[in-house]
Amino acid sequence: MSRSLNKVTLIGNLGSDPEVRATPGGNRVAQFSLATSRTWNDQSGTKQEKTEWHRCVVWNTKGSQLADIVERYVKKGDKIYVEGRIEYRQWQDKDGQTRYSTEINVRELILLGGRREGGDMDGGESYSAPRRQAAPAPQRAATGNARPAAAGAGAGGAAGNDDFEDFPGALEDEDDDLPF
Repeated sequence: MSRSLNKVTLIGNLGSDPEVRATPGGNRVAQFSLATSRTWNDQSGTKQEKTEWHRCVVWNTKGSQLADIVERYVKKGDKIYVEGRIEYRQWQDKDGQTRYSTEINVRELILLGGRREGGDMDGGESYSAPRRQAAPAPQRAATGNARPAAAGAGAGGAAGNDDFEDFPGALEDEDDDLPF
């Protein structure tokens, strides 16, 4: 059996506040544009920059209120990590023209850059849609780490533990088998 993978990972800044609405069926959805930029020097040594804009869509599901979290905590200019899948859609507009859109269907996000109101600035809050489990409690990402915590880890899991009580000497050990 052949397998396939549709996974997108982005770190960028919001171009405007998210738009949150309810569908006719009562489900809530949030949409926002995320900007990612890259810089390079061209052949003449001139610095160049290109910004790509990504349309992101976040749905509330039975076990996750991700759209509500986006509405409450995400604002224009925020740096966030998103993970999801890419979707292409096409439809007919009111004039009969075929229109196309590319969207990122977000399954997980991390707010980078710390808290706004008197909180610490040592990491970000991680939120994700559940994978065959009830919704996990919001988790703290490891300090200075933009990688997401495991989506299936609950509030009592090691992914949300910043103190590393289970292995206090692990961070001081410089002899490891990591390839990087």
